Amino acid sequence: MKLLFYRYGNICEPDIIEAFQKLNIDVCEERTEMSDKSLTPGQQVDLLQKQYQACPVGEPFLFIFSVNYFPAIAEFCHITQIPYVCWTVDCPVLELFSNSIKYDTNFIFLFDYAQYEYFQPQNPDHIFYLPLATNVNRWDQVLASSSGQHPQDQISFVGSLYTEKCKYNNLKFSSYTEGFLTGLMEAQLRLYGCNIIESALTPQVTHEIKTAADHFYMPDNTFTNTDSFVAAHDYIGFKLAETERIRTLNLLAEYFDVTLYTRSDTSSLKNVQIKDGVQTLTEMPFVFADSKINLNITMRPIQTGLSLRVYDIMGCGGFLMTNFQSELTEYFTIGQDLEAYGSLEELVDKCTYYLSHEEERLAIAHNGYEKVKQFHTYDQRIAAMVREIGKCLNC
Repeated sequence: MKLLFYRYGNICEPDIIEAFQKLNIDVCEERTEMSDKSLTPGQQVDLLQKQYQACPVGEPFLFIFSVNYFPAIAEFCHITQIPYVCWTVDCPVLELFSNSIKYDTNFIFLFDYAQYEYFQPQNPDHIFYLPLATNVNRWDQVLASSSGQHPQDQISFVGSLYTEKCKYNNLKFSSYTEGFLTGLMEAQLRLYGCNIIESALTPQVTHEIKTAADHFYMPDNTFTNTDSFVAAHDYIGFKLAETERIRTLNLLAEYFDVTLYTRSDTSSLKNVQIKDGVQTLTEMPFVFADSKINLNITMRPIQTGLSLRVYDIMGCGGFLMTNFQSELTEYFTIGQDLEAYGSLEELVDKCTYYLSHEEERLAIAHNGYEKVKQFHTYDQRIAAMVREIGKCLNC
C-alpha cells in the first residue's frame, strides 16, 4: 500500500509520514511547494497529474494526503476518484468554505471541535474530529543527544507575536466602528473558553472591515457567505493574538524573568528577554524541557481545540501553563497533567505558586509527559484516521 503526500513544509509533516510508515504504508512525496510557495491551483493539479501518471498500473495510490485542506487537490481526487485525506492543524483554514468539501472522495479531519461542528453538516459521513498529537520518541531522542548545558528560563514562550501577520493594523475605520471593535476585543480578551466575536459583528461593521481591506481573501465557489467569518477570524482574530500575547508577556515581565523566542517585531515589549526563534525539531525541545514554566497562549480563532504547542511542551517533559480551552478537560486533568488560567490575574498567581513549589511543578510535568506518551501520539492519531477511512471505504 502507498499514498501520495502533498507537502508544503508544515512542521508536523515528518511525524505524520513516520506514523504512516509504521502502518506499512509507503509514502511518496510531492515536495515542490516546500520550496515554491507561489504555485497556483492549476500548477498544484499538474504536479498531482504527473505523480498519478507515473504510478505503475495495478499499484494505485491508496489516497492523497495533505496537512490542511487544498480545494485543488479535492477537485483532482474527485475527478480521478482517488480518496483525498487531510488533517487541519491551523485555524482558520478558509479553504474549508469551498464547495469542494462536499465531495464523497474527501476524508477531512479537523482538530478543533468547534470547527468540526461548523463544517461537518456539509459532508456528514466524510468530515471527522481528530485532535492533534506529538512525537514523544522524537523528542526523547533529541534531548538525549546533547550532553551540553542549556539555559533554564524561568518563564518562556516560543512563538509569534503576529505583529508581522496582523492585517487588521492596516485598516482604517469610522470612529463608531473603531470604538465598537475596540470594546468588543477587550470583552473577548477577558473571556476564556468561548468566542463571541463573529456572533457580535453587525452587517455594517463586517462590511466596513471588508471594504477597508486591500485583499479580503476567500476561496472561489464557497457554499455560504463568509464575510463575517473572515472578518472575525482572519482580521480580528490575529489582532487579538497580537494584543493578548504582548499584554500577557509584558504583565508577567513585571514580576518574573520572561524569555521570548521569536522572529517577530518585539518593540512593544518591556523587560522581556528576547531570543531568536528556535528550530522546531532540534532546538525547541530543549527550551520546553529546561524552562521552569512554558507558556501557551492560544490564538483566538482556535475556539475549543488544543494547539500543537500544548502537546509538544508536554511531550518534551516540560511544565505547561496554558490559557483555558474547553477541550482541555476532555483529555487532561488541570492541576495534575498541566496548569491552566482563566484570567491574567490567575496566571500571575499560578506562576508565583509553581515557581516556589518545584516538586509539585516537576510532578505535574512528569504526569503530562506520561499522559501524552500513552494517549496522544501521532502513531495513535494516524491509526485512528486510517481506521475511519477503512470503515467508510468498506461501507
